Amino acid sequence: MYYSMAVICKKCGLPDDLCACGELDKEEARIVVRLETRRFSKTTTLIEGINPKQSDMQKIVKELKSTFACGGTAKDGFIMLQGDHRDDVKGYLVKMGFNEEAIEVQ
Repeated sequence: MYYSMAVICKKCGLPDDLCACGELDKEEARIVVRLETRRFSKTTTLIEGINPKQSDMQKIVKELKSTFACGGTAKDGFIMLQGDHRDDVKGYLVKMGFNEEAIEVQ
């Protein structure tokens, strides 16, 4: 028989299934949601401050795009959504486990 060793978190030293570092990092993240005007008067919602190393950015973008029925992308630590979704994004990020006080809407 082969027994696999539990994966140990490098940050807290607990086994991966008991580790809460990812949730703690979500609570500590400072997230800024702002509106930016692009070419041809196109509005874009920019979300910055989500750490790509601790969160699955592609999964978050996919969920946001399908929830708000818009196009979007994630690159260089930013999430860009087409259109003005500032207020809706804050509520959705809070549902995903991010701290409400840490989310600043501009």
